[in-house]
Amino acid sequence: MSNTAMKVSFTLNGKPVQADIEPHHTVLDVLRNTFALYGARESCGQGLCGCCTVLIDGRSASGCLYLAAALDGSNVETVEHLDADGELHPLQQAFIDCGAFQCGFCTSGFLLMSKQLLAANPDPSDAEIRNYLSGNLCRCAAYPEIIQAVRLAANRMNEAKQEVS
Repeated sequence: MSNTAMKVSFTLNGKPVQADIEPHHTVLDVLRNTFALYGARESCGQGLCGCCTVLIDGRSASGCLYLAAALDGSNVETVEHLDADGELHPLQQAFIDCGAFQCGFCTSGFLLMSKQLLAANPDPSDAEIRNYLSGNLCRCAAYPEIIQAVRLAANRMNEAKQEVS
């Protein structure tokens, strides 16, 4: 550890963790290099493409820009946490069912943004889905399938809530 290193403590995918970081380390650096979580990926390095999206305290953040020092005391969720119970999250299953990915590079960002969307709006219109996901780029152009997958997941999640009620 250098003279400028610091320790941050936060919750990562439901578990308390600590990391030794340098002031310039980003969330993406820490997730990949300290915790071997590779779902969030750097693509543009400017927070414009959504590939590095993580949820911090329930809100999306660009892991390539967000400094790890700001994680102290936070709750961080990555795409690896979606299937925490050993079963695919309805969004993951819908993405598979609809063929909403090709190369998969952008998928983790789309999944986490969609999770945040459905938490705020469990029954979004296609226009609302498109608008909400507009900050995520898919170079394979699977946009129609992504919209379809989010709609399918929303329907399945709403049906499951009604069955429980």
